[in-house]
Amino acid sequence: MGAFKRLCKNIKKQGLVPQYYHSACSAAALIYPDTLMDLVRFGIAQYGFWPSMETKMKNLLSEELKFTRDPLKTVLSWKTRVMSVKLVERGNFVNYGNAYLATKNMRLATIPIGYYHGYNRSLSNFGHVLIHGKKADVVGMVNMNMFMVNVTHLPSVKAGDEVVLIGKQGDLQITVASFSELSNMVNYELLARLPYQIPRIVIN
Repeated sequence: MGAFKRLCKNIKKQGLVPQYYHSACSAAALIYPDTLMDLVRFGIAQYGFWPSMETKMKNLLSEELKFTRDPLKTVLSWKTRVMSVKLVERGNFVNYGNAYLATKNMRLATIPIGYYHGYNRSLSNFGHVLIHGKKADVVGMVNMNMFMVNVTHLPSVKAGDEVVLIGKQGDLQITVASFSELSNMVNYELLARLPYQIPRIVIN
């Protein structure tokens, strides 16, 4: 801030007086009040996401800021619907190659989302979604435009049922932060990877 203020002072000496001064991005605006001037370059925080866990912890633990709760409210959820449900018999491989072997008879739901849509391949055999308010684990590889989840424990799941990739369903929630950690991405990377072809629905 010292360097910025010195620069502003020198500019004024040259007869140049800016109409607005700003130096704060989301992170600075949330944890360094001195950087708040006429404008703020509020980016990721306007969607309710912290720039980093370090920023969040510094904000919430700061005696100067005195926040008693998280001041940000997440405005994004990512949902789709079950495309189909299939029975897979014990001993069969699921999806491409031999990445997953069914060790028992299973019911699998096909989800019409893939790495093309930003659902990382690193979530193959590792991620999970929410269906009927319960977790359903990803089985097999995440393909370009679909992946499969195990719904053996959810016998009433059918085509058309809501699937939550990020967001809340029932008592459970998948946050952007937890999703990012599972897929080895930062918040920015995840949000930037969601292609414009995915329909956006604004809910007031």
